[in-house]
Amino acid sequence: MAEQKKTNEALNVEEALTKSEAFLIKNKKAIIGVVVAVIIVIAGMMLYKNLYSEPREAKAQAALFKGQEYFEADDYEQALNGDSIGYAGFIKVAEEYSGTDAANLAKAYMGICYAKLGKTEEAIQALDGFDGDDQMISPAITGAIGNCYAQLGKLDQAVSTLLKAADQADNNTLSPIFLMQAGELLMNQGKYDDAIAAYTKVKEKYFRSFQAATIDKYIEKAKFLKK
Repeated sequence: MAEQKKTNEALNVEEALTKSEAFLIKNKKAIIGVVVAVIIVIAGMMLYKNLYSEPREAKAQAALFKGQEYFEADDYEQALNGDSIGYAGFIKVAEEYSGTDAANLAKAYMGICYAKLGKTEEAIQALDGFDGDDQMISPAITGAIGNCYAQLGKLDQAVSTLLKAADQADNNTLSPIFLMQAGELLMNQGKYDDAIAAYTKVKEKYFRSFQAATIDKYIEKAKFLKK
């Protein structure tokens, strides 16, 4: 009877977790995910704020603008390498306007474009070149790097990078996402205690987050599999 109860419990947990946010393991092509929107919106605000700080910055932003349009249209190849009608591409913008906010942002866009095109090593290199210290864009970039490591099967690096991203963000928007992704990777490695720690942090520290509403199901699954 007890054994049957355990079996039913496991089945119920699995059903509840069908729509896990940690899509990296279940859908290898769907990398970066929700953090892309965060980067686009907040980074855009940052650039417009500093648009007229100096002429070179304004030129760099103008050069970047067309690439953002290609990016938002999912035309990653054009966004990255440019077109035949005057747009140079994120790679050129990053090189020619080095030191500007626009060039810095171009590196972030480069990394995401590479990732979307399946060029994961190049994605990591580009994303790693981004320089920032705010609580939204920088953690989003760090989390994206962690996702890329997961794509390469470097799960230990992926987990440590995702946990770092969660600490960098330290907010109810991004931190739970990265902790959930780290937890899923840890579960797939059989590191149930570490997964429980990641999930418990969502429950206790980020209890106002969307993810906290269903976190007990993840903790329950990890504890069940640990037995």
